[in-house]
Amino acid sequence: MIRAEKVAGGLERFAALTPTLPPATHTNSYALGTREVVLVEPATPYENERREWLAWARGIESSGRRLVAIVATHHHADHVGGATFFSEELGVPLWAHARTAELLGRELGRSLVDREQLVLDGPEPMTLEVLHTPGHASDHVCLYERASKTVIVGDMVASEGTILIAPGDGDMAEYVRQLSRLEKLEATTALPAHGDPIGNPSRLFRAYQAHRAMREGWVLRSVQQTGGGTLDELVAVAYADTKLEIHPIAKLSLEAHLIKLEQEGSVRREGERWLANEGV
Repeated sequence: MIRAEKVAGGLERFAALTPTLPPATHTNSYALGTREVVLVEPATPYENERREWLAWARGIESSGRRLVAIVATHHHADHVGGATFFSEELGVPLWAHARTAELLGRELGRSLVDREQLVLDGPEPMTLEVLHTPGHASDHVCLYERASKTVIVGDMVASEGTILIAPGDGDMAEYVRQLSRLEKLEATTALPAHGDPIGNPSRLFRAYQAHRAMREGWVLRSVQQTGGGTLDELVAVAYADTKLEIHPIAKLSLEAHLIKLEQEGSVRREGERWLANEGV
């Protein structure tokens, strides 16, 4: 794996080892800007990886550019494992959604708001539009650079592995809505936290929506055909196409789909059992 590379003018990537879900092993951080620079995803908690990450960041400073902030797309451990450490070492503030501050229990240098513009000065000025895209996480944000039609997508999609929507902070219905929002950008490149850059990302956003719709259909049929059941009982049916060792994670996605179906009136809960509503 390439550790650090230039992706485009004013845009660099650094891949650091993190405690993420397999098959992914690394989280991408990005440097955006030609003079003023923001670093996206202070990801790694590991000491050796942090040294490499700091060397990358300081190399940007030594090239005559100025670090103005570190941006976290959301609060998950494989995205903020070095947030406090890097912020203190580099002397720059952490920017994120206000919900991130609540979930991490720390103050931010700047709370990012949906549709606000982050303007970075330089020979080629860069304007980043903040997009609040909850679903995978309630505090998730993306950054869209309209001039190059490039979108930093965090954990909305990946070019390796899949995206987990876990009940609690995750919301399947909202996630699907935000995928549709990203599709409508018609971006030319998406830069994910896990994996390589994605060309023609609208096609992938559509594919993710289609996959979720397909899986939701399987989940509903599993409830209808079995007469209902617990999560443990239903995952074996709805996710019969996945390996047994994946079922603990699949059960989280199953529950997220069931909650969406419950909100839409297709299923209901009775204790630990999920049942289909009549007429569905």
